[in-house]
Amino acid sequence: MILIADCGSTKIDWCIVENGKVIKQIFTCGMNAVMLTEEEMASRIGNELVPELGDTPIEAVYFYGAGCINDEVCGNVANAIRKNLPGVTTVDVHTDLLAAARALCGHNPGIACIMGTGSNSCYYDGEKICDNVSPLGYILGDEGSGAVLGKILLGDVLKNQLPKHLCEKFLKEFELDRMTIIRRVYKEPQGNRFLASVTPFLIQNIEEPAIHSLVLNAFKAFFIRNIAQYQGYKDLKVNFIGSIAYYYKDVLEEAAKACECTVGTIIKSPMEGLIRFHS
Repeated sequence: MILIADCGSTKIDWCIVENGKVIKQIFTCGMNAVMLTEEEMASRIGNELVPELGDTPIEAVYFYGAGCINDEVCGNVANAIRKNLPGVTTVDVHTDLLAAARALCGHNPGIACIMGTGSNSCYYDGEKICDNVSPLGYILGDEGSGAVLGKILLGDVLKNQLPKHLCEKFLKEFELDRMTIIRRVYKEPQGNRFLASVTPFLIQNIEEPAIHSLVLNAFKAFFIRNIAQYQGYKDLKVNFIGSIAYYYKDVLEEAAKACECTVGTIIKSPMEGLIRFHS
């Protein structure tokens, strides 16, 4: 049996798979590998995952995670896994972007994108990532992401750039005021998650011209500042994974058309595609 992990900052989705079929699915708390030590990750895996595995014989682990950005970090994750699963023969650790590419494209070339709390993209040749425009995070980049959509929405509300009835509706619905927003963004940890948490307001009011325009322009920025940098992008399908792409599919396709791009597959989670890839 193999164990596949889709690791985000909020949660980790672990699937025990045998012959392409899911035997058991386990959810544990998320972790960003670049922010934790090997010992901290080993402790979390030991406390949260191992009791759920029981005596299940795992032969290989394929771990895809947030923060798995270089060999050193990936090595730390692999060591943390091996400390808890000493009988495993194979432990492969990769970035969540490769998870997206494999889940979306399989063994075929294409452009693979993540569009959730953050955003990212790459050109994938069917085996490896050959080109990647740096996402730069929600302050300098992450165009089209939940964090950036939330940032634009909050800024427009506080600077009265949206119609008055929408500003009032938003502040009342989320029980927010200017000082609370400033505190949550600048003084409390994980401001990106707070920013992304207000985006449901956008999809609930997407028929409002001002809201539609906000989301459309944010998605256009994603295509212009990221996808347009890949050679031959107009001839390749641009595939997406993540909650923002999934729930805003219609506006995303509208932005793609305006930027002369073609949207391919859009899925919410990579796990189904990863199971297919590894099976």
